Amino acid sequence: MKKRYRILGVLAIVLGVALAAGAFRLSRNTPCPDAPAPPTTSQTMPAVVLGCYGPPSALKVATVDRPALADDRILVKVHAAALNPLDWHYMRGEPYLVRMDSGIGRPVLPRLGVDFSGTVEAVGSQVTRFKPGDEVFGGRTGAFAGYVSVSERGAVAAKPAEVGFEQAASLPIAATTALQALRDKGQLKAGQKVLINGASGGVGTFAVQLARHFGAEVTGVCSTRNVELVRSLGADHVIDYTRENFTQGRERYDLVIDNVGNHSMLAVRRVLAPKGIYVIVGGPSDGKWLGPMTTVLKAYALSPFVSQQVTFILGDLNAKDLAQLADLVRTGAITPVIDRRYTLDEVPAAIEYLETGRARGKVIVDVQADAAPAT
Repeated sequence: MKKRYRILGVLAIVLGVALAAGAFRLSRNTPCPDAPAPPTTSQTMPAVVLGCYGPPSALKVATVDRPALADDRILVKVHAAALNPLDWHYMRGEPYLVRMDSGIGRPVLPRLGVDFSGTVEAVGSQVTRFKPGDEVFGGRTGAFAGYVSVSERGAVAAKPAEVGFEQAASLPIAATTALQALRDKGQLKAGQKVLINGASGGVGTFAVQLARHFGAEVTGVCSTRNVELVRSLGADHVIDYTRENFTQGRERYDLVIDNVGNHSMLAVRRVLAPKGIYVIVGGPSDGKWLGPMTTVLKAYALSPFVSQQVTFILGDLNAKDLAQLADLVRTGAITPVIDRRYTLDEVPAAIEYLETGRARGKVIVDVQADAAPAT
């Protein structure tokens, strides 16, 4: 018996050392490398590159090779791109769990940005949906650059002629997340009551308009300076969180879309209808290991003991939903809200602003404003 305990003790020590070593390796930042090698082709472009994890100052604008054109892909000249919290999470490599995907020690893909809009420059031999000159928008890693290469079957759709490139670039991640949170995760129906916590941010501004379009009674939660903005987007009721805690109100909601995660599940369930749905989109980002996932895990731990549904969403970019969003923009059902505009050289300052959590709507990068001519 004593021998068995000794063996278990040794195994526990070995496991503890292995976990500690893994945690150290996962959280360690590799120093930034030297400047990237010069382009190997005659066709180049400017791009924001990230050689190591760190603050916005770690980002640099470099001249890199333009993406090669494959048979089933389209080459898009990027006119505008939009920022998302995903960008600074990958920039800092925090929470550390994202490094399981982005790279341990140093980013595997040293390029940031996803949302883009632009003009099709060239198409592969097998492409049938698009032709050169078409205006498109969508999602592709490395969007903070002069060009992106996108699969014809990927997350790309025709840009609505009714809006400019900046407005179109604001749609992909934020509007898709809002749409799927309401329609798929929240199962929203006309006449239901929905509360949107964080109604003035990127996802929130779209969620207010989409919920209104779907026929819901909409309550938005935001700060004092954003009350009129949220009301102008169609919210029936607006709660100023600096003056009122929505979790202590008397109203009951069929659906709560939480972009902030600043209240516990126990607090939120007090304002949920008995069969209500709580959809977590975002949460506090101050934890280096789990970050926003802390809110999710706590809510899921409680969910078996309550009658309400708890779910979490990461937007799934796809051409079908992008096309639907384009139609909604075309008819005026939704209108992108743009807070600030930056140039490609100013992407570090743009991300620094986004990290404050005070952005109203979307933050845009005008890629062509200072893009060096490609050769």
